[in-house]
Amino acid sequence: MSTDAAETGRVDRTDPAPRSAGFRLVLLVVLVVLLLGSAGVLVWLLADRRGEADDLQTQREAVMSQTEQFVLRLNTYGPDDLDDQGHLTGYQQRVDEVITPKFASDFESTGLPIAEQTVKQAGYGRTAEVFGVGVQSIDSDSAVAIVAGGLTGSYPDRRHPDDASKRVAGQEDVLRWEVDLVKTGGAWLVDDYAPVTGAGQ
Repeated sequence: MSTDAAETGRVDRTDPAPRSAGFRLVLLVVLVVLLLGSAGVLVWLLADRRGEADDLQTQREAVMSQTEQFVLRLNTYGPDDLDDQGHLTGYQQRVDEVITPKFASDFESTGLPIAEQTVKQAGYGRTAEVFGVGVQSIDSDSAVAIVAGGLTGSYPDRRHPDDASKRVAGQEDVLRWEVDLVKTGGAWLVDDYAPVTGAGQ
């Protein structure tokens, strides 16, 4: 009996050690797997957020670029743009490329005829310079931009009536506009604009 007890005691003393080592190995493997999984999730989340930030910056740059193009195209015209029928056809096409169809309808019924009349009757011309553009707000399909620029009008120099290249420029007008854009077919187009005046400046 005592021999058996001694042998049993020997087994009891040595048996927990292998079980403990095996448990520790399994626990280590589980912890490593969890750690790697957590690291993978963290990398994915960071990449996803960075991708969203990059996409937002790309959209902001597209809005600013289109706003700048709108201001330059809308405010750059003159006698050289008149076609054989006395219309600013090329000017109209350039503006239409950066505005929505709804805005194009308004432009063609109001702004365009006024521009054509002043060019034909007085030889008026205008050039524009953009000083800066900023995005005030933006979401997935609409944006508001603020743009500052200078507009300079010019007329034929009456001292040189036979030389159309001789022109007299007026003083530059500095303006700030709030420009509304919508995303249509994957492209940002100007839908409306208004001057920023008074307290808005």
